[in-house]
Amino acid sequence: MSGFIAKRLLDTLIVVFLALTAVFAMLRLSGDPITLMLPADASAEFAADLRERMGFNEPIWRQYGLFVTNAVQGDFGDSLRFTNTGALTMVLERLPNSLLLSALSILVAVVVAVPMGVISSVLANTWVDRTLTVFSVFFQSMPNFWFGLILILYFSVTLGILPTGGTGGIQHLVLPTITLAAYAAARLQRVTRGSMLEVLKLDYVRTAHAKGAGFSSLLFKHALKNAMIPVITLTALQFGQMFGSAVIIETIFSWPGIGRLIVQSIEFRDFPVVLASVFAISVVYTLANLLADIAYAAVDPQIRYT
Repeated sequence: MSGFIAKRLLDTLIVVFLALTAVFAMLRLSGDPITLMLPADASAEFAADLRERMGFNEPIWRQYGLFVTNAVQGDFGDSLRFTNTGALTMVLERLPNSLLLSALSILVAVVVAVPMGVISSVLANTWVDRTLTVFSVFFQSMPNFWFGLILILYFSVTLGILPTGGTGGIQHLVLPTITLAAYAAARLQRVTRGSMLEVLKLDYVRTAHAKGAGFSSLLFKHALKNAMIPVITLTALQFGQMFGSAVIIETIFSWPGIGRLIVQSIEFRDFPVVLASVFAISVVYTLANLLADIAYAAVDPQIRYT
């Protein structure tokens, strides 16, 4: 198992490095941040002097080399928007909020989707199965930002029982959590249903049934454990996608997470903060997949040995 984890950790480092390299190149192609930092009447000489002091006049390869050298040491530089404030410090301040929202959303999605998928597989081709399938297709097809706006319109504006956004208590988490969990739950429900249907047809399940295994034992002890491998994989992927794609949701609900910070930083071309945010997102995303690898290697020893 230690060699298995070591290989996955090496893959994680490579993915993070490639993600930062790609974002570094795209940011440098997006334009000159100095033009947004200075007033419109600033002289060209002053702009050139500031550009030189901040290192933006250096060749791109030299800027990249300096960035990699500092990033390895955990230094992404200071924010261009907020002077004397470390970019990574700003990201780490927002990180707990994004992790809380993503973790709560994926927990809600799993708690709702897995039982629904099991019920659909047991009652396959019945009206219950078709109804659950319709709901899962509907929520999987619906843009989550539109769903979030509908929730705000109904629960916040019309009923006035939940806040439109911000932080302050558990009530502020309800709407963004439901918005993020809806799409993930729809996908997990369909994958759970399909995986359970395949497992229930296998020989060992029929053998256990022939030996007199009870329905609950047959379903949960024999079938569900083996059916959970694709569900675990998708859960990890969904968590990473939630964490990385919560940009719009955090903006809609004014949630002070990394996603909202990225939007604000891109608007001001705050390169260090954007790169530090991408670093945090890529680390969380790859670690989530690492945990999924470990989880289904523990569920199925054949994967670990392979």
